[in-house]
This record gives sequence, C-alpha cells and structure tokens, in this order.
Amino acid sequence: MPTLSTEAPGGRRHLARIATEVLAPWVWVLGLPLVVAWKVTGHHLGETALWGLVVGVSGSLIPMAVIVRGARKGKWDSHHVTDRAGRLVPFAVCIGSLAAGFAVLIAGDAPHEMVALAAAELVCLVAALAITFGLKFKISMHAIVAAGAAVMLIRVYGPWLALLFLPVGWVCWSRVELGDHSKAEVMVGTAAGVVVGGGVYLFLEAVLA
Repeated sequence: MPTLSTEAPGGRRHLARIATEVLAPWVWVLGLPLVVAWKVTGHHLGETALWGLVVGVSGSLIPMAVIVRGARKGKWDSHHVTDRAGRLVPFAVCIGSLAAGFAVLIAGDAPHEMVALAAAELVCLVAALAITFGLKFKISMHAIVAAGAAVMLIRVYGPWLALLFLPVGWVCWSRVELGDHSKAEVMVGTAAGVVVGGGVYLFLEAVLA
C-alpha cells in the first residue's frame, strides 16, 4: 500500500494547511483565556466559563464572525486576510471588540491574571496594527499570537509548557510554506509575541497582584 510522504510538495502543503487552521489566531485567543481562567480561579467551572468566555468571545468569536462574513462577501481574500492592505478593518474590529471585553473584566472585578491577559492581547493588536500600516510590514498574526500564548501558559502552568514552542514553530513554518508570509514576517511575529504579548502579561500580572 502506498504511503503519503510528507516530503512531497502536496504532503508538505497539507501539513502546513492543517497547522494554519488548527493553530490559527482565533483558536488560540478562544482557548487561551479558558485554560488560564481554569487555573487562576482555582478550577472553578462557573468562573472559568465566565471570565474565559468574556475574553474568548470578545477577542475571538465576534471578530472572527465579522471577518468570515466579510471574506464570504469578497471584502478579503480569506478568513486569514493575507493581504496586508485589507487588514485595517479586521484590526479595528478585533481591537474594538476586545476592548469591550476588557471593560467587562474591569467592571466585573475579574481575576487580575485575566485582566493582564486581555490587556496583553490588546497591546499586541495595537503593536501589530502599527507595524502593519506604519512600517508597511505584514507581521504574522499566527506567529505573534501563538508565541505570546506560549509565554503566558508557561507562566501560569510551569516551564514544562515550553514544549508549546514546538507547535509555535510548526505554525510559523506553515505560514512560510503556504506562501502567506516571509521568514522575516514570522520571525518578527514570534519575537513580538514573546516580548510584547508575553512581556506585557508578565509585567501586568506582577503589578496587579
């Protein structure tokens, strides 16, 4: 029976496509707050769902619904919005929606770790917006989100989660393999995720504690 070789162009692209979809920014942004909330609320199911979904819905599901709808109408090339010039509206939607979620966290006296997480995501979005349009450089959102999430999870659950940088590397490779980003764009995205996303989270978590 013939076997599928991952070295074949078709096999490589298939693996790249899987990584791009399974490790897409919206997946991280939806799952990350739930996983963090589970730990910081002392494994309280109700509070995990409440605070995790406030961030997940406002930072992921609402923006993704707008982006997918726009892509279906032909406003963007796909739900990944690979065209740099087309990213302004998606960025604005993401920032506006997550800012509303952030306000809910503050008003509801959410755990300080959740406030720090949402703030770090907002800063990442603003930084990515500035780089994308100010420097006209299409930074990889797949890379920045995945790398930032990895740093946050390492802080919350421990150093063994440094293993998450394996899937981070996989998704970065996938973006280059599919031709959606250059190596420089994913490298800058990864660095920004670690320094901006992870750094802001670590700083605010300590300050707000």
